[in-house]
Amino acid sequence: MLEPLNEGFLSRISDLLLCRWTCRHCCQKCYESSCCQSSEDEVEILGPFPAQTPPWLLASRSSDKDGNSVHTASEVPLTPRTNSPDRRCSSSDTSKSTYSLTRRISSLDSRRPSSPLIDIKPIEFGVLSAKKEPIQPSVLRRTYTPDDYFRKFEPRLYSLGSNSDDVDFLTDAEILSKYQLGMLHFSTQYDLLHNHLTVRVIEARDLPPPISHDGARQDMAHSNPYVKICLLPDQKNSKQTGVKRKTQKPVFEERYTFEIPFLEAQRRTLLLTVLDFDKFSRHCVIGKVAVPLCEVDLVKGGHWWKALIPSSQNEVELGELLLSLNYLPSAGRLNVDVIRAKQLLQTDVSQGSDPFVKIQLVHGLKLVKTKKTSFLRGTIDPFYNESFSFKVPQEELENASLVFTVFGHNMKSSNDFIGRIVIGQYSSGPSESNHWRRMLSAHRTAVEQWHSLRSRAECDRVSPASLEVT
Repeated sequence: MLEPLNEGFLSRISDLLLCRWTCRHCCQKCYESSCCQSSEDEVEILGPFPAQTPPWLLASRSSDKDGNSVHTASEVPLTPRTNSPDRRCSSSDTSKSTYSLTRRISSLDSRRPSSPLIDIKPIEFGVLSAKKEPIQPSVLRRTYTPDDYFRKFEPRLYSLGSNSDDVDFLTDAEILSKYQLGMLHFSTQYDLLHNHLTVRVIEARDLPPPISHDGARQDMAHSNPYVKICLLPDQKNSKQTGVKRKTQKPVFEERYTFEIPFLEAQRRTLLLTVLDFDKFSRHCVIGKVAVPLCEVDLVKGGHWWKALIPSSQNEVELGELLLSLNYLPSAGRLNVDVIRAKQLLQTDVSQGSDPFVKIQLVHGLKLVKTKKTSFLRGTIDPFYNESFSFKVPQEELENASLVFTVFGHNMKSSNDFIGRIVIGQYSSGPSESNHWRRMLSAHRTAVEQWHSLRSRAECDRVSPASLEVT
């Protein structure tokens, strides 16, 4: 019968079972080793958190630091050895039982999936550099109260009495009381069968008295109103009513159609501008009405009375002119085609205008030649399709200028000036200069371009050639 195991052997077995740190190279001979290698062997972590280090491992490490020799299991006996036969038998049985226990532990360890090896190194915390930078005190920020934020607002920018044209929040009665520009009656209807929008200008009322900008107006008691209609953002394809003489309550009753798809019409804004005609002065803008067509039922249609609001466009457009230029170097000929004009300023109250175009060739500052088209009666959108040719040698081409002036024909008095442009050496604007450069770079090829007409004063200010013609 075996002797009971001593307490030292039981304590080491319990430490071996409770220890969560095992050496990789001494698993089979853990009992024979008195301690685990602390620095050379790899350490395997068997759980998410390491357990407390066994006391026998700490004792072994402390003994290494003190310079003591490491004893193995063969040098440090677990039990006192004697030469008696009973002691030998007891020691042999103990070795066998211990070896079987070690084999069981090794088999369990081989069945367990291997865990990753982690090289644990000590982490040192300290100052990265010897020089310490002084810590700046944090700046104390001012705490704002709600009253401080409201002091930043400027009430005048949000008041209805500001100079902005934002009148979306005003009723028609408030707009009429504020601006006193009168009201306009009109209607809209979209025809899905023919894909066009019909705008009917019916009447206006309570229009203000006329304003003279240059003192040349004779009748200061009555206006000569007419209405210009366009679908923004396209202001070129506009329509305009006839002029109603000497009245502040004009009745128009005129219809105009715009060929436009239904979906595109819903993206447009209907702009109606009421103007005051004056034969001896420039026309004045009385007011305007802007209606986004997405806000109305175009198919059902409807009519409205809308109060006029001020317009930022004080200058009235004089119209546009389509020209074609071509130069033949071999023949030394400058060919000019006057194709058409559109939306010319109306010069006659009763029958619109009888427009024609005068073309004048200026060499340097000297008038050389004058030609003109025929006049077309009662229209502001004339089609001419007339060609003219001027003899200009190639060496004189760079000093040449063409002055185009649109007049309204008048049988009883002098012709009425409508607008002017200058193309060539002394061009009246960037558009005219661009047309001249394109013509010079494209010999023997006609170059067409639309031009917006300018006032006589504007042309005289920027082009010396305009001063040389009448």
